[in-house]
Parts: sequence; structure tokens; C-alpha cells
Amino acid sequence: MTATLVPPLRIGKAAVGALGILAVATGALESVVTPTLPLLQRELDMSPAEGALLSIVLLITGALVTPVAGKLGDRYGGKRILIRLMVMVSAGGLVSALAPNLPVLLLGQVLQGAMVGALPLSFILVREHLSAGESKVAIGVVSGLFVGGGMAGTLSAGPVAEGLSRHWMFALPTFAVSGSTMLVNRLMPHDPPRRPDDAGVDWPGLVLLSGTLVTLVLVLALAPDIGSQPLVLGALIVVLAAFVTGWIAVERRAASPMVDLRMLTRPAMWKPCVLTFVICVGTSVAVYLVPQLFAVPADEYGFGASATEIGFFLLPGAVAASLAGPISGIGARRYGSRAVVTAGIFLMATALIAVAAVHTEIWHLVIGKVMISLANGLCVTAMVTSTATSVDRGDTGIATSLVLVTRVLGYAVGAQIGGALLTAATPSGSDVPAESAFVTGLVIAGAVTALSLLVARTMSKGVKE
Repeated sequence: MTATLVPPLRIGKAAVGALGILAVATGALESVVTPTLPLLQRELDMSPAEGALLSIVLLITGALVTPVAGKLGDRYGGKRILIRLMVMVSAGGLVSALAPNLPVLLLGQVLQGAMVGALPLSFILVREHLSAGESKVAIGVVSGLFVGGGMAGTLSAGPVAEGLSRHWMFALPTFAVSGSTMLVNRLMPHDPPRRPDDAGVDWPGLVLLSGTLVTLVLVLALAPDIGSQPLVLGALIVVLAAFVTGWIAVERRAASPMVDLRMLTRPAMWKPCVLTFVICVGTSVAVYLVPQLFAVPADEYGFGASATEIGFFLLPGAVAASLAGPISGIGARRYGSRAVVTAGIFLMATALIAVAAVHTEIWHLVIGKVMISLANGLCVTAMVTSTATSVDRGDTGIATSLVLVTRVLGYAVGAQIGGALLTAATPSGSDVPAESAFVTGLVIAGAVTALSLLVARTMSKGVKE
């Protein structure tokens, strides 16, 4: 009993830096498939359907692992679960690097999907060993570096795959993940478990939650292609409803539920989840549409940019995304989370509407993408830090993981909206969609983002330190 009263060890900049390096490495490894999907399809002789499966399998695994990792981190200690998770990710990276065919590559991506659970575990460690104000800044730094690592992976994957091979684009970030994991293991002190080991794992709830998330992601990913087959879409929706109903019933009765539904009814939880989902939908629409607009032929209404040129045009947005996390953490500490979220929503809605109205020059899109990336980082990081510091310490992992899951789902919905709009607006026999599809998508995203101000204004101001 005496041991539980001993204050936790405080960590220094080196330990936080190790978490930041791990965030960069995992972000880079997570993002290498998307920009190189055409190359992978050619080398592995994949059909478009198989390519779509490859592009979402990591997303599906991440959506499953994140709440589980957060819950287990709260129960058994964040460092303990984080290290084990990163061993799985490193194994997945090596499998992907050595994969001779699509089935092996899919297996590697499934294992790599465990990396998404690293963020809530990092937040558990930061919350355990730092004060509330210092936690806001540290969480902002780690979140920003994860986003920056993702953008770095997006920009470098193509040159590495073309200059070396597709194997090296997986191998290099995997080596970085393994090295940074050893660094975290050495520099980060252990955090004590906060839940008794005999509480058990809510396996029925876990299975039903997994089915819910998998079915939802599949509906979002396949909806544009199966819209002409209403029976298939209807069947998926019925299955999704059955999973949700069963999961809610099981969680209400479980002695130690995987997700405490009472937590979701608290304003400190449901408001950040709603805001994160809406803001990420708006961001994802732009993330999907802007590169497509760069690539539209110059003799139409676009710029005919190559893949390398598009990466160069997106670089300022990558820099803004990586800086947004630390800026958000500092802003939340000084002015409160609500002020940061409100400013970010206003900036994003303005940028989306502006790009919809004016996109005749490359610099219009570059500046718009910078503003959108910055606004997204400000909002999401502020909401994660607000959630992490407003719940009990023992619930930090599961609470932040729920916010991050809504982030993943928001990105999936936004991408599907953008894809559906372009598909519907592409004339038969043409590869170029009507310009109105881009305008419509950006206007919808801007309007939905602006409406989220109605929720943001009801948030608590947040702790100022």
C-alpha cells in the first residue's frame, strides 16, 4: 500500500525526445503505401480491388488495436504495452520489406497496424510523469512529430522505392522504429499498473467492437463501388447495426468493459470525439482532392503535375502539420483548449472555402493546404490534450484512443466523400472529372467544419498553466 503513495518519477527532455523519435518513425512507416500504391500494383500484379484492400488493411487494424492498446495500457502500464506493441510493428515492417507477394505484404500490414496504438500509450507515459501543463506541451510535440513523420514518409516513399526498391521503403522506417523503441525502453521509467490484473479482458466486447469497426470501414471503403448493388450495401448495413447493438448490450453488462459507455456520455469525451470526426472529415476531403487537382492536365483546368512535383507542392503543408502539434500544446496550456480549437476550426473553414473559390494558380493550393494542415493539427492535438488531462489518470489511454479512433474514421469518411464526388462527376470515356466536383467537395467540407463551431463553443475552456 505504501508503494502506491510514492510519487511517480519525473522524466526529462531526453525521454520525451525518445517518444518523439518513435512517433516520427511510426508515422513514416504508416504512410509509405499510399503514395506508392500504383508502383506496388504494377510490381505485385494487383487488381484495383486488391490495391484498395492493401490501402485500408492497416487502417482497419489500427482502428481495432487503438482502443485495446489504450485499455491495456491503463490496466497494465503504458510502457509495458508500448514496447510489446512496437516489437509487433517491427516484425510487421520486416515482413512487408521481405514480402514476395500480396498475401505476405497484407500480413505485414496487419502487424504494422498495431503502431496506431502507440499514441495513446505515449500519452499515458507523459501524463504519468509530467504535470498537467507540461503534459499538454509534450503531447502536442509527440502528436506533431507523428503527423510530421507521416508526411515525411509520404514524400520520401516514392523516391526510395524508385531509386532503391519497394523493399527499402518499408525497411528504412522499420529500422528507425526498432532503434527508437530501444531508446524509449532505456530512457523511459516504468509506470505502475492502475488496474488489477484479475479484472480480466472483456473478450466478447473486444470481438464485437472489432466486428463493428471492420464492417464500418468496409462500408466506407466499398460504398462507391457497390452503390449499384443495394442488396450488398443493405446487407453490410444490417451486419453493422447488429454488431453495434450487440456491442452496446455486452458493454452495459460487462464487469470490466473494454469501453466504459458511461465515459462516452461525459461532455469531456463526446464533444472531442464529435469535433475530431467532423474536422478530420473536412481535412480528409482536402487531402484527397488537392493532389488530384494538381494532377489534372494543364489543358483542362489543372496543372499537369507529376508525382515528384506534387510531393514538392505538399511539402509546406507537411512542415505546417509537424509544427501544429507543439504550437497547439503551448496554446492550450496558455489560453485553454477551447480557444485553440475555435481558432483552428475558423482557419480551416476559411481555407476550404477560399480554395473552393480560388484555385487557378499553384500557390493558391499550396497556401490553402498549409492552412488546412495547420488548422487540423491545432484542433486534433488540442482535443487530445484536453481529453488526456480531463479524465482520471487511469483512463488516459482508453479516452485518448477513442478520440484517435474517431480521427481514423473521419479520415476514411472524408476520403470516400471526395472519391465519390469525383467518380460521379467524371464523364463516360474520360479520366478528368468536372471542375464542379472539386468545388462542391471543398464547399461541403468547409460548411460542415464551420458548423462544428456550435459544439466547440460549448467546450470547457481547459486548464491554463
